[in-house]
Amino acid sequence: MTVYADKPARLGQSRMSDGRLLGWAEWGPSDGVPVVLCPGAATSRWLGFGAGVVEALGVRLVSVDRPGLGVSTPAPGRTFSDFAGDMRELCAMRGLGRPAVVGNSQGAPFALACADAGLASALAVVSGADEMAAPEFASLLPADLRRLVERTACDPGGAEAFFAGYTADAMWDMVMAGSPGCDLAVYQDPEFGSLYRRALAEGFGQGGAGYARDTVLAMGRWPFALDRIAVPVDIWYGERDVSHSPDNGALLATRMPGADRRIVSGIGGALLWTHAEPVLTSLLEKAGAQG
Repeated sequence: MTVYADKPARLGQSRMSDGRLLGWAEWGPSDGVPVVLCPGAATSRWLGFGAGVVEALGVRLVSVDRPGLGVSTPAPGRTFSDFAGDMRELCAMRGLGRPAVVGNSQGAPFALACADAGLASALAVVSGADEMAAPEFASLLPADLRRLVERTACDPGGAEAFFAGYTADAMWDMVMAGSPGCDLAVYQDPEFGSLYRRALAEGFGQGGAGYARDTVLAMGRWPFALDRIAVPVDIWYGERDVSHSPDNGALLATRMPGADRRIVSGIGGALLWTHAEPVLTSLLEKAGAQG
């Protein structure tokens, strides 16, 4: 039986210089090659990926609760730059150096913020939430999503209040309703489904404000210059992924010089869990090439 994810090997919280706590989880050897995961929408540190693979590859996988999610202290009004600052401080405290970074789903722009700030040695965007507010996508978005993007641009405060009304159950239902059968086979696997639902419950453990802030940031215009990201980048999408990017990352790849875009057949947004080994193998090769 395929095991898509497993429980963390180590859990902890680190205190930032301003007194806030940042929660983290780790898998793999504690002296392994550091790889930081920026997890998807509203999921806590509890949901990792690559069960068995991180150990075999010697990876120290670290997942971090963004502020207001899981056990991390809320930080109202936070920005992408604030998140990159948190990660710089956490990497110094936890001895992570300049890690490779994985951004999954809504975690993708936060991973890009780390790369933009010079914190990453290499980057993998896996089923990444694309910049839906980019003008090139205006005519490609479904009507409901286009209205949300427009609402976020015109009234970010009102949009944030709207998103704060979401719950763990509502997120689970939305994922189940919007996923193809190949992804549902992963999400509804009893062991993985239990981990996923626990991660959602923890993600909303302090209410919906953390998810709402993430969503307003991700759904607005991104403030970083993608063409100045100098580290090697892999962009991964499943060919059946219909929710994360209008063009499966084609535009995103052109905006980052040297990015390698990979489209995987037979899977959608669950790609991170079904293809952990090639994702991590390529990422480690790219990070190693940076010295």
